[in-house]
Amino acid sequence: MFTGSTRPTHRRVRDSAPLAVGDSLERRAAASSLLAGFGSSTLRAKLLVPPARAMGEGGELAAEKHVRYIVTVEKKKDSFESLVMEHIRLNGAYWGLTTLDLLHKLDAVDAGEVIQWIMSCYHPESGGFGGNVGHDPHVLYTLSAVQVLCLFDRLDVLDVDKVADYVSGLQNEDGSFSGDIWGEVDTRFSYIVICTLALLHRLHKINVQKAVDYIVSCKNLDGGFGAMPGGESHAGQIFCCVGALAITGSLHHIDRDLLGWWLCERQCKEGGLNGRPEKLADVKFRCPFLKLFMFFITLSWHHRFD
Repeated sequence: MFTGSTRPTHRRVRDSAPLAVGDSLERRAAASSLLAGFGSSTLRAKLLVPPARAMGEGGELAAEKHVRYIVTVEKKKDSFESLVMEHIRLNGAYWGLTTLDLLHKLDAVDAGEVIQWIMSCYHPESGGFGGNVGHDPHVLYTLSAVQVLCLFDRLDVLDVDKVADYVSGLQNEDGSFSGDIWGEVDTRFSYIVICTLALLHRLHKINVQKAVDYIVSCKNLDGGFGAMPGGESHAGQIFCCVGALAITGSLHHIDRDLLGWWLCERQCKEGGLNGRPEKLADVKFRCPFLKLFMFFITLSWHHRFD
């Protein structure tokens, strides 16, 4: 289940992150779980609609159909869609398995088979994971692998320090992070490394203050964050930067009101959400927006929605 092609392709690929709060450690941990993908069962219970419960007047969530789709689409390895996304299969496994977990249907897959395939994407010489068997390691796929193993409570199969050394070794002198050995820098990678190390309890392996300072240097006058200093504010980058700052206990760097209104202005006339000004609405932004707004609610910003 969720196994990938065994063809060795050894291609270098560029990827996009999906595109998994307060003063006390407990609140910071809750916020980190929320921003990292509803990782807390308590948060899931509070925030998610149970399977098959009515979702307003529009009807009910067809939970079983979602489960069947996720399980069957994995088997279509020769389809065009599967082939063009072969290099990011590990990311797809994370999103599919997380969906099953939120629907309380993680037992629909064979855990042992999933874990065996995850570990077949591991590069023991570097400590990183590729997006599929035979693909180069990258921090993005490494985070997805760690998250999936967390879902199944199987971090014991990892050489935790080796994985932590791989991602932490990609920190640059200015505090930023490269995605892999080829050197692309992006605030997405800052979040990915910080989230990975937090899950592995190895944040001490990086210079956290430098990492925070670099993220703050990417903050814009509109309250948002870009991929690099001076980069345009984008909802995906904002999600990553806020998540990283939440995990590191550095949310005091955020202008809550300014950023909150920037996010509110992303709603288009038809009701959908876009990722930045002058763009069309796109359903993919609903997930990061939900997490970001729950973050604001956690910070007692909810009265602004009354």
